[in-house]
Amino acid sequence: MKALVTGGAGYVGSHTLMELERAGVECVVLDNLVRGHRDLVRDVPLVVGDVSDRATVRSILREHGIGVVLHFAAYAYVGESVEDPARYYRNNVAGTIELLGAMVDAGVKQIVFSSTCATYGMPREIPIPEDHPQQPVSPYGASKLMIERMLADFDRAYGLRSVVLRYFNAAGADPGGAIGERHEPETHLIPLVLRTALGERPALEIFGTDYPTPDGTCVRDYVHVTDLASAHVLGVERLAGGAPSDVYNLGNGSGFSVREVIATAERVTGRPIAAVAAPRRAGDPHTLVGSSDKARRELGWRPRLASLEDIIRTAWAWHGARGVAAGEQGARHPS
Repeated sequence: MKALVTGGAGYVGSHTLMELERAGVECVVLDNLVRGHRDLVRDVPLVVGDVSDRATVRSILREHGIGVVLHFAAYAYVGESVEDPARYYRNNVAGTIELLGAMVDAGVKQIVFSSTCATYGMPREIPIPEDHPQQPVSPYGASKLMIERMLADFDRAYGLRSVVLRYFNAAGADPGGAIGERHEPETHLIPLVLRTALGERPALEIFGTDYPTPDGTCVRDYVHVTDLASAHVLGVERLAGGAPSDVYNLGNGSGFSVREVIATAERVTGRPIAAVAAPRRAGDPHTLVGSSDKARRELGWRPRLASLEDIIRTAWAWHGARGVAAGEQGARHPS
């Protein structure tokens, strides 16, 4: 089966490409490169375009004989979505409508969708199960929930089956060091911690130190990006086997506070990491930890890099190598 990977030049999409290749799945990538990086797409055909271009998507599906779509293309900054919700609904929701329409036109009936724990909103129970009420508190989370509902409707109306994967906090880098996490602007905690360790930032801001958690800082469930990627391969295999549409959480089932992440990063890097307290951010739950029992049971998903130290070590290997390379380049080409 050939796969179309939308947003394959992004963080999770590019790592999933590597896992799909290892599984023998031939891929084509569609990415507009607004936030993706061309160099993350390695040895795979890349079409520079947008999922909202229905004619282009339909052409790719037909010309390449695509059997399944893995859909990562989306804007994913919570704060930005609050400031500019129109951009998120236009890109994430309207773009996906065109993608799904092209799939129906081309007779492609299988999709693995990159969703998020942000669809749950403020948790009522920890760990969060898949049947937890979905009441997102940001336009980003709302846009992903809308797509989940669209997928359910497209299944009933057109027989388009889906595997929806709700991530908790994606982190880490390819253990081989080939690719890693690169966002501009960067808002994810672990890369910001490591950039601080590299001296690229004077200090890390901790948003809220008075939460009802053991050390007063937010607790999150970190899952290694290659483990997320492997779940997408399992989702493709499940759909290929004729399974009905379903939804799965992807997390480690345990949480770590901001201060625990900093302390672990200091051990891994051997460097002090300065941090300063900052006010809470609106809408931040104090704890987000997911139950992945269903994914383990039904998909056979087993995280291989489950410890926080493993996650940070792979991220540091990649960020550290880039930091050294940038330092050497700066020494050669002073500005």
